[in-house]
Amino acid sequence: MSNKKKQSVPKVTTSKYQPRKQSSTMTYVLGGLAVVLIAAVVIGGIVWNNSRSNGEADTDVLATSSTFTVGSATAPHTIDMFEDFQCPACRNLEQSSGAAVTDAVNSGQLQVRYHMLTFLNKQSGSGTYSSRAAGAMKCVADSENQDVQLAFHSKLFQVQPQEGGQDHDNAALAGFAKDVGASDATQQCIADGTQVRAAEDSAEQSQTELANATGGQVGTPSVLQDGKQVAVTQGPQWVADLIGSNNS
Repeated sequence: MSNKKKQSVPKVTTSKYQPRKQSSTMTYVLGGLAVVLIAAVVIGGIVWNNSRSNGEADTDVLATSSTFTVGSATAPHTIDMFEDFQCPACRNLEQSSGAAVTDAVNSGQLQVRYHMLTFLNKQSGSGTYSSRAAGAMKCVADSENQDVQLAFHSKLFQVQPQEGGQDHDNAALAGFAKDVGASDATQQCIADGTQVRAAEDSAEQSQTELANATGGQVGTPSVLQDGKQVAVTQGPQWVADLIGSNNS
């Protein structure tokens, strides 16, 4: 199919957006006193510790706080995936099992609610990359079909910036959306940072529910099923095990 029209280049407007202070999983003492960050590396991921006992997440909240959802509502299995676009372990998981997740979604076996967290903002050069990338994902989720959503999600991990280094501005994020077939309107939404605040609100709710399910350890990547944590390994086998369960 040929299309002689050239897509317009989104204009990046000056934004008054300021990054939101993180929730109780990271405690900031202002006024030049102290910053208390309790961090641990678990199975190649990143975990922030909080003082909760293990329990369950509220599945009703999870259903409304996701950044985007793919798959049929009637699929026999539903999972909640928690990621941060700045998280190297999340990129590795996408590379090793993203295709298996997509296949399970497309075959009607799995619904996935993706929760893009933002607590790694401070690991980005701009200090806001996790939030802006999550906002870009929300722009795509609000306007594009499932194939474009999954392609953009994968694309953002492919182009993940190095921690502490220069990251992508909004114009670049809009360009990545164009690469996977997003419309001019979606590109403009990303360039303007329209959904950044909404993405942060969703991330805050999702982070709270993940803490409820894991005893306060908010780590990425994490997967919940029915509000409880699922063991996830590198490679696609965990997906096969999950969709193979309860099928008898």
